[in-house]
Amino acid sequence: METGSARDTGGARAGTDAPGWTGLPPGLLRMRRLLLVVWLGLLAVAAGLLPGLLAGPGWAAFALLPLALMAWGWTLLGRNWRSWRYAERADDLLISRGVLWRSETVVPYGRMQLVEVTSGPVERHFGLASVQLHTAAAATDATIPGLDPREAERLRDRLTELGEARSAGL
Repeated sequence: METGSARDTGGARAGTDAPGWTGLPPGLLRMRRLLLVVWLGLLAVAAGLLPGLLAGPGWAAFALLPLALMAWGWTLLGRNWRSWRYAERADDLLISRGVLWRSETVVPYGRMQLVEVTSGPVERHFGLASVQLHTAAAATDATIPGLDPREAERLRDRLTELGEARSAGL
């Protein structure tokens, strides 16, 4: 399991024009990996137990398929988690994600119509929240998942404040 917290490539802090990226906290990775282990673990038990009891012990080898999928998913979840990052710039918010298909969303502060913090029951159990940004154009709607609730509220308040200041001149 990866250690450490949010990732920062530090471009803006080093004095260059590159944005200062912030990665997602490791709690999101822990939550997703735990869900992977629980669901595929149950599937492995069912895939091994049912054929083993009904057709013979040799058929219990079907339990290896969900276990192999679990090992593959463990690695993919880590790569996906490391790919998520966001940067607050002077005029907009950047959100970058994706391993094979990279996606970078630029949301200008003046175009934001609604910024909300959401947290489902599983996220609340792990102490996580998501920030959802809504604009007039659905293509620029964005979400930053798995943030600490205090960071999510701080980001919501800051984005709302910047959005109101930027849209006042329109």
